[in-house]
Amino acid sequence: MHYVWMFIVGIVVGAIARFVVPGNEHMGIFMTGLLGIAGSFVGGYVGRMFGKSEPGATVQPAGIFMSVVGAAIVLVIFKLLAH
Repeated sequence: MHYVWMFIVGIVVGAIARFVVPGNEHMGIFMTGLLGIAGSFVGGYVGRMFGKSEPGATVQPAGIFMSVVGAAIVLVIFKLLAH
């Protein structure tokens, strides 16, 4: 059940990132969900870079705001590589 919620939140985060980043992306709901999930991990990594991290800590998902920031970063990189 955890993976279902993670995917649903990923869809919401990915949709917000697609709304924030200008341009037209041709991706379905599945890719939007994967974008949001990847953005959560990237947002957690970026947050850990600027925050206090414990030695040996693994990458953990971030909150909604940092997930959207991470998804926007992933989306911009995806657009640069796709074109």
